[in-house]
Amino acid sequence: MTTRSRARTAPAAAAVAALILLAGCTGDTDGSVRGTPGAAGLRDPYFPKLGNGGYDVRHYALTLAYDPRSGRLDATAEITARATQDLSAFNLDLTGLTVDRATVDGAPAAVNRAGNELTLRPREEIDRGREFRTTVAYSGVPEKITDGDGAGEGWLRTKDGALALGEPVGSMAWFPGNHHPSDKATYDITVTVPQGLRAFANGTRTSERTRNGRTTAVWHSPEPMASYLATVAVGRYETRTATTPSKVTVLSAADPSVAAASRALLDRIPELLEWAEENFGPYPFSSAGAIVEPTGDVGYALETQTRPVFPQSSFDLPTLVHELAHQWYGNSVSPATWRDMWLNESFATYAEWLYAEDFEDTPAQESFEEAFAADANWAFPPAEPPTAENLFDPPVYQRGAMVLHKIRQKVGDDTFYEILAGWPAKHRHGNASTDDFTAYVEDVAGEDLSGLWDVWLYGDARPTSP
Repeated sequence: MTTRSRARTAPAAAAVAALILLAGCTGDTDGSVRGTPGAAGLRDPYFPKLGNGGYDVRHYALTLAYDPRSGRLDATAEITARATQDLSAFNLDLTGLTVDRATVDGAPAAVNRAGNELTLRPREEIDRGREFRTTVAYSGVPEKITDGDGAGEGWLRTKDGALALGEPVGSMAWFPGNHHPSDKATYDITVTVPQGLRAFANGTRTSERTRNGRTTAVWHSPEPMASYLATVAVGRYETRTATTPSKVTVLSAADPSVAAASRALLDRIPELLEWAEENFGPYPFSSAGAIVEPTGDVGYALETQTRPVFPQSSFDLPTLVHELAHQWYGNSVSPATWRDMWLNESFATYAEWLYAEDFEDTPAQESFEEAFAADANWAFPPAEPPTAENLFDPPVYQRGAMVLHKIRQKVGDDTFYEILAGWPAKHRHGNASTDDFTAYVEDVAGEDLSGLWDVWLYGDARPTSP
């Protein structure tokens, strides 16, 4: 995402492991006590109730039917997961919407709603290590969620359809799930809309057909994805297709009102991905592209996996470089908790600096000095935003990029570029924390960098000189 300071064109392993058990248990038919409810929340530093314990999602199969006139969504979510404890009950995150019915492995499950928590109690306990399938049928008019910084996310109604965006918590507005970035899964998303409209989502479109006045598109994402990166875009679109030099299919969509103005830059995506692969390593997904919307539909750009979303006013070269870089940093390597957000944004911002260095005669040192001089970048350390409302503030982006530049100065270009490609390779399709990153850099560099971390990553005060 590019900075939410409008232009909003916009954590540690131990925390992820904190899948705590809630009090309470049920007994088996033989009188023994085994299962307990999974945790309602993973104790994320900024969103403690986000996510759920006791299971690991492997796959989401979402079947959505959307009526833009009424705003109604009729949907089914099939969630395949593996139990990480003996489970008597478990939770899913879901805001708004009405749950019509739920089953676990085909048998009806008891359902309870409390705020954003949907609790399911299966007919039989689920043994630790067992794979199980939950089906939830739900409906209603999805909500737009307004973040603490004023940005809108969730399910955003547009003039001719809708746009679903999820960072950081908006995905729970349109499907039930384990909505913490630490629980990544593969996806199949099937969307049915009135004829004349089209639906785009993440991954590869495997089919699109029109029948009885309705058009259905099926999208498949074979690589794991954090739920906040899932998207659905419904509307009238013009599409463009291409192939990168490494044979990745690029499929992009633009609203007709902005298609002509977006065409030239959309056509540069293969070229930009080739440059990114030279610096960051092989592209981590099986498809690529972009979605460009009228500016009134959304106020920021977001790195939705394989197909980032842009308002036309922010669809420019630096922002496109930024969101494409996120496919490596943030999407393939996702944050362990939301405290690790700076890892996403620092690399994407530094990608802008590198591109300007390579093609615009602007050395990264010049970008660094400009960022160093800006007072807003020193409001707090990038690895320690004071509240959830600060996750998209300038220090996370610009001061985070300054950290990377100081690493480059300390270790030299050869080692730095080894880190650029090695970091997303080491944690490909996984999650990583700030501690993971600092340990990795020190291992590659072969030296203790505590002084650098203390000043640039965690220090409160701006150094006297860059």
